[in-house]
Amino acid sequence: MSLRAFILAFAVFGLVATGAAAQQGGRITDIIVEGAQRIDDETVRSYMAVAPGEPFDLDLINESLKSLYATGLFADVRIERQGGALVVRVEENPVISQIAFEGNTRIDDETLETEIQLRPRIVYTASRAQADTKRILDLYRRSGRFAARVEPKLIERDQNRVDLVFEVDEGETTGIRKILFVGNEAFSDGELRDVIGTRESAWWAFFRVSDTYDPDRLSFDRELLRRFYLSEGYADFEIRSAVAELTPDESDFIVTFTVDEGARYRFADSIISAEIRGLPVGDFAPLIVHERGEFYDASEVEETVEALSDAVGDQGYAFVDIRPQIERDRAAQTISINYAIGEGPKVIVERIEVSGNFRTEDAVVRREFRFAEGDAFNTSKLRRSRQRIQNLGFFSKVDVRTTPGSAPDRTVVEVEVEERSTGELSFGLGFSTSDGPLGDIAIRERNFLGKGQDARLALQIAGDSQQIDFGFTEPYFLDRPLLAGINARATQRDLEDETSFQERNIGGGFVIGYDIAENLRQTWTYDFSQREVTDVQSDASFVIQRLQGTSLVSEIGQTLTYDKRDNRFRPTEGYFGELGLAGAGVGGDTRYVRGTIRGGYYYPLFDRELILSATAEAGVSRNFDGNGSYIDSFFLGGNSVRGFENFGIGPRDSGSDDAVGGQNYFAGSLQAAFPVGFPEELGVRGRAFVDVGSLWSIDETGLDATSGLDDGFGIRASTGVGITWDSPFGPIAIDYAFPFAKEDFDKTENLRFSFGTTF
Repeated sequence: MSLRAFILAFAVFGLVATGAAAQQGGRITDIIVEGAQRIDDETVRSYMAVAPGEPFDLDLINESLKSLYATGLFADVRIERQGGALVVRVEENPVISQIAFEGNTRIDDETLETEIQLRPRIVYTASRAQADTKRILDLYRRSGRFAARVEPKLIERDQNRVDLVFEVDEGETTGIRKILFVGNEAFSDGELRDVIGTRESAWWAFFRVSDTYDPDRLSFDRELLRRFYLSEGYADFEIRSAVAELTPDESDFIVTFTVDEGARYRFADSIISAEIRGLPVGDFAPLIVHERGEFYDASEVEETVEALSDAVGDQGYAFVDIRPQIERDRAAQTISINYAIGEGPKVIVERIEVSGNFRTEDAVVRREFRFAEGDAFNTSKLRRSRQRIQNLGFFSKVDVRTTPGSAPDRTVVEVEVEERSTGELSFGLGFSTSDGPLGDIAIRERNFLGKGQDARLALQIAGDSQQIDFGFTEPYFLDRPLLAGINARATQRDLEDETSFQERNIGGGFVIGYDIAENLRQTWTYDFSQREVTDVQSDASFVIQRLQGTSLVSEIGQTLTYDKRDNRFRPTEGYFGELGLAGAGVGGDTRYVRGTIRGGYYYPLFDRELILSATAEAGVSRNFDGNGSYIDSFFLGGNSVRGFENFGIGPRDSGSDDAVGGQNYFAGSLQAAFPVGFPEELGVRGRAFVDVGSLWSIDETGLDATSGLDDGFGIRASTGVGITWDSPFGPIAIDYAFPFAKEDFDKTENLRFSFGTTF
């Protein structure tokens, strides 16, 4: 109801009431409702504070008027006395027939509909429309559009119905023209701008969203500044104010932070005390990561508290309170800390509860825990359990927490997961510089029947190769922590450009894997295949020509892996090592042994914005056929040493220019992965790298002096940059590498591009 209508109704009621007061005595003989269409008369009477037979009471009649307005059903209400009757005249609010939005392009209708509370087939009121208008404006402001305007309009229909249309003028994005700091002396404005998340607007930052004004981001910026100063020793730091002022033309904001840095402190003495009897406090001293004389760093205090919590948790105490008691010496500008460990009982895991898994069986999650119900609680094992559940690849989110159990010495471990799609029926198209155009069709379920099994059937057709393969893996064979799997494949490769022949391979095998210890895994494989080399060109190398025909390979292999990476799919921290041994000769007509070793180390910097990594691998192969073998040789180039073609490094026939492989190799890479200014949700990352490698040592059995083979240990090296994008069309990767150390007979390749998609 509008203010004008309310005043008018109230005035009319006042006149009526005055007239009624002039009448002496009398009771209400009847209540007559006029103007009601959809609403029953009795419903109207039910909201009133008076009834027939009761005296005319102006206070109760006034209360009835307010009650009817409060229902939100009426646009206008008037009450007057006619003789002994009380007449209630109402004007019903219309019912919304439909709701529409006009002028919105940046935010779609579906998003706006979820934001508002009005819906079709409910009663329209102006107050509700204004409230929804404010919600829409708030939504636009959260996306940086403070110039947006929204106006609700009504289109009248028959039967007291209306269409509600929100006319939207989205306006331009309200950017950040300038970020200023007041009171900072230790750090420049530029240094502090790098600390906060908000960025000044720039014409070239097309995809950046942090250069639009967002009050929530501004609040987070205050916290980022506080953390930064506390990490630099300014324990008394305060933010006096953080103000965003709209420019006169209302196109941008100017953000000003007013700070009080305070004094800079250093660490003095730090001790650990505990109320828990028998706790080996002396053994915890090395967990204090800061030292006396260093500048105070709040993040190091938090790191120490976390390390102590884990250490005490490993002793079986799940709910301990570790409080760093800080004592400032303002004159000496030092801080002493007592890490006080509060008293708490040893804790037993009462039960493990799993939620959020609609397809995946509870057992699939439970079997990844490093402890069972009834075992003593252990923080390190809890953290490792979460990592193992995450590494399954079945869940987009894994949240593991502890809550008090039925007694002080009991805890409940709650696991909340959010499942991701694990089934795939995909058709793919792509291109890579190694295989040319490629296509694939694959049916795969990585969580078959919710039991954690992996089943796959795939067909791939590329410019130089065709492959069909089938595989099935059970990670807990016979309900034991034993991986067992089978596979079969048929492959045909056209290698005439690289090595002057074509190869067909039909085979299959099985795999068995198990954990020797935490993070240490042993895998055994057996593979039997028939390999046929055909279409050997007449001018091919003698090494290639002697391969023509069919060979049977029966290979037994083992791989020992130690993995401490935080995520095996996209590692950002940790390391791994892998030792592989394989041999052929038990069955078949090919005999060789081969050993490989590989490893990597990942180190994050700047809150995981920059990921440094170093990886390396090497291998040795020896053949015992007596006539040399191409099958067991190594090849190098392509993705292993960027800047060189596949088969581009190592021994080569100088006459036919065929790559003939080598018996020894090594390869390594130093790489830095970093953001390139795009929003994180786009999945765009850049990298800079240096690759090195070498492949050498030809099996010269059966070769004569005129073979014309180029061989040599020479180091190959390249440097370059690359970018990856997890695009909506599939992963795209581009690398540009420049070889700066190579042999004359090597084949180089500067640009390497790959693109794939599924639909």
